[in-house]
Amino acid sequence: MKTESNPTAHDAARPLPLAGVRVLDISQVMAGPYACMLLADLGADVVKIEPPEGGDQTRGAMGFKLKGSDSMGFLNMNRNKRSIALDLKTAAGREVLYRMVKDADILVENYRPGVMKRLGIDYETLSKLNPALVYASISGFGQTGPWASRPGFDLMAQAMSGVMSVTGYPDGPPVKAGVPVADIGCALFATYAVLAAHIGAKASGQGQYIDASLFDSAMAFSVWDVSEYWGTGRQPEPLGTSNRMSAPYQAMKASDRYFVMGATNQKLWQKLCTVIERPELTDDPRFATVALRLANRLVLVESLEQSFAARSADEWIEYLLEAGIPAGPILTYPQAFESDHGVHRQMRIEIEHPVEGTIPNIGFAVKLRGTPQQVRRPPPLLAEHTQEILEELGIDLAQRRELQASGAFGA
Repeated sequence: MKTESNPTAHDAARPLPLAGVRVLDISQVMAGPYACMLLADLGADVVKIEPPEGGDQTRGAMGFKLKGSDSMGFLNMNRNKRSIALDLKTAAGREVLYRMVKDADILVENYRPGVMKRLGIDYETLSKLNPALVYASISGFGQTGPWASRPGFDLMAQAMSGVMSVTGYPDGPPVKAGVPVADIGCALFATYAVLAAHIGAKASGQGQYIDASLFDSAMAFSVWDVSEYWGTGRQPEPLGTSNRMSAPYQAMKASDRYFVMGATNQKLWQKLCTVIERPELTDDPRFATVALRLANRLVLVESLEQSFAARSADEWIEYLLEAGIPAGPILTYPQAFESDHGVHRQMRIEIEHPVEGTIPNIGFAVKLRGTPQQVRRPPPLLAEHTQEILEELGIDLAQRRELQASGAFGA
């Protein structure tokens, strides 16, 4: 029998897809750094340009420390990068950046709209130095519009995009999604736009400006909710774990705890009635169609949970899966990462760090068979690669001392 090769094994003869692509990461906290890490994982040379005093704000975030000064959050979003500290408020610091831009393919920044222009490092300025440059700006609300100047974080984007209005349970207090969907969503959308623009620039020689925002990204996730609104005129409301397009499709309580299941079409509904030994439900006029089951969701769930109360969650999951009905447990993060499947999918990887020693990182979210992502560098220490990068730019020791005296690298 032919066995499948290791999906994470790298063919040494094939370079990573973004090998040779130079990315300048002038971003902090989450959306920008995460997008740049995705590019770095695929082989791009990502140079993280940080403020000399403290660097990326996330280095000191999260309220607890490991062995060194960098937080676990920073270590999880900045692998495969090099770091240089530049004071972009100084002419000398900007001069170094200008030299870097000439050989760069992509630049990602997430300062508040207008800041980069005031510093003289906006797209209009830098594209004159490098017409093929792809320049992505990430912000809370975009570069234009009435809210453009507002500071924007994931919480505000979730609240103001409508996402928070459908999160939680009916009549409950406001609840945000447990994970930063606006931040990570924006990182993903920005990455897809950057790669598309880079492909275009390789063909035409002309880069372009990308305006990505947490607000727009959060709204883009609202397909089901806004479809209901535009289709019926009804304002979407929180549904807990339910789905507004299908029922039953949510968490159900068994004898010991909750689990999730979904009988999303007529065939699965009939199978479910058989598995729980409730054939009469298939003839109940309240539940005859998907639309009727949605309209009578509360009484439907109450009726189903009467049956589910007879056995444990594990038993029901087993029975439902055997019948071809989607079902699963509700796991904690430790349980998910330590599950046989999480381990098989390599969703926790280990990285050797010069200060921390062996540290965990979240594994690669997608698997490329021919050129899988690699960890080539640990998350960088602040300014760790300054000398290396300056040498690549042809800046000799005398010039470096002059730049240092002019404040390029901070006080």
